[in-house]
Amino acid sequence: MSVPTSLDVTQARPRLRELTVVDVRTPGEFASGHLPNALNVPLDRLVRSLPELRPAADRGPLLIVCASGARSDSAVRTLSSHGIPASSLAGGTEAWAAGGHALEYPGGGARPRAVWAMERQVRLAAGSLVLLGLLLGLLLHPAFSLLSAAIGGGLVFSALTGTCGMAVVLGRLAFNRRGAGVRP
Repeated sequence: MSVPTSLDVTQARPRLRELTVVDVRTPGEFASGHLPNALNVPLDRLVRSLPELRPAADRGPLLIVCASGARSDSAVRTLSSHGIPASSLAGGTEAWAAGGHALEYPGGGARPRAVWAMERQVRLAAGSLVLLGLLLGLLLHPAFSLLSAAIGGGLVFSALTGTCGMAVVLGRLAFNRRGAGVRP
């Protein structure tokens, strides 16, 4: 059976009961609001979770979700390369919420303090390190400017390969691990 690689909110919402929703954001992001009945399998743990995801995909279609759709597109490609068909939610939880659809929170409680999306955390960390390298290079020693060059090189590498080492590192921080959701 052919599975579309992407579904928009209007296509996914009526099918939500038949879909297994897998949210690939960090547990902290997941705790800040997710689609109803979503399972949390962070992108950096996706390959390790293949044994659990394969039977879920056999039971019905997988819908992969992130904040904006970028990480879920990557997850769909990864799953496809391992023979697991899945669809990405175009626009992610941002599009879901913008469409007026409710998000769930761990424990069914009120909305917790929001955790920044991983893309925003990476921009803050990269920008801060570039500025730090430039400042230290001007004030202490020009060799500190190499920090800025290294971050710039890392960003270019990230764009070319579709990976992000900084996101992996930031995903391991405590505030991105709190409120971990259910795994399949």
